Amino acid sequence: MTSQLPATINSVASDPTESRDSTEEYSTLCRTLRKSLRQYPNFPSPGILFEDILPIFATPSLHESLIRAMEIHILSAHPPSLTPPFAGVDVVVGLEARGFLFGPSLALRLGAGFVPVRKAGKLPGECVKVSYEKEYGQDWFEMQVSGIKPGQRVLIVDDIIATGGSAKAAGDLVTKLGGVVVEYLFLMELDFLKGREKLAAPVFTLLNGQEEGGLGVGERDVEES
Repeated sequence: MTSQLPATINSVASDPTESRDSTEEYSTLCRTLRKSLRQYPNFPSPGILFEDILPIFATPSLHESLIRAMEIHILSAHPPSLTPPFAGVDVVVGLEARGFLFGPSLALRLGAGFVPVRKAGKLPGECVKVSYEKEYGQDWFEMQVSGIKPGQRVLIVDDIIATGGSAKAAGDLVTKLGGVVVEYLFLMELDFLKGREKLAAPVFTLLNGQEEGGLGVGERDVEES
């Protein structure tokens, strides 16, 4: 599902002309976002092509483009409904740390709540905890028990999916609290690491990832996401 156009935009617009306009808008937004990324070869170590997403957040128009592109996709894939089965998104869950960059903005646009997933020991109050494997051992994610109510529809977001370990851990936290993961949404994907195969819900990535031999975005993501 990487970088594909939304299957239908009928939830975004009410007539065929507006649907086509939304599809064209989505394509334009993704091209603009792709061009805004900065690449740093051999950083932070030899053989790594680091793709820097921070220029998106340094420029208000690019930040808006990111949120709008995600909004178009989500409203298409998970349109709100006032009758059972209720659709839409109730909660956006963002992974530490880059999921915090755009998760709250997207949640606000969708009229949803935002709930963070953090490393163990970073959140106050009662929390649920799950472990996940990293390259050099085990780590833990936590979520506050009050963050998700049973039956709520949850969208999980992060900047990149690599091995899928941390994304799966976030999904496990949501499931423990009785939530329903409707989708994992990422800005980019390292396809060759096959991280999406670990995830039980649909996966959507906004931009094309890189081929093997050029690990994008950084070592932290390759180990954890």
